[in-house]
Order: sequence, then structure tokens, then C-alpha cells
Amino acid sequence: MTRTNTLTIRVPEELKERIENTAILQGVSINQFALYAFTKELSELENSQYFRKQLKGKKKEEIIKGFDEVMAKVKAREVEDWDRL
Repeated sequence: MTRTNTLTIRVPEELKERIENTAILQGVSINQFALYAFTKELSELENSQYFRKQLKGKKKEEIIKGFDEVMAKVKAREVEDWDRL
């Protein structure tokens, strides 16, 4: 079982109202919405740091070359009608 803690944060009234309204629209509690929002943002920040670290010192051409090499390994296939623009 995951242990939980209480976190109290101070937010401007306008932001609090936006959080409450969004939680209502999503059909979840403010707590559930806050957990989702914190988790999502932390994941995005962590992913961004990871990619910055992986790409540090690499030139654009090197990155594009690596991407092209990976994409060349993808087998050609028929695109389904539902997946076309």
C-alpha cells in the first residue's frame, strides 16, 4: 500500500477557482485532479531533462541522421483508410 502525506499549498483565488471548475468538469475531486496535474507535469519535466541530457553536445545533423537510420528500419506498410489525413 502506498503511504500518503498531506501537502498544503497556497494558490491565488483565481487559480483555485480554475482548479475547482476543471475538477468538476472532469468529474473528479480536487485532490484527484491535483494528483493528475502534478504527476503529468513532473513526468514532462523529467522527460525533458532526460532528452536534454541525451542530446547534450550533439549536433542537429547527428540527431537527424540517427532519426533517419531508425526510421529506415521501419517496414513499409499499407496505411489504413481511417488513419489517412
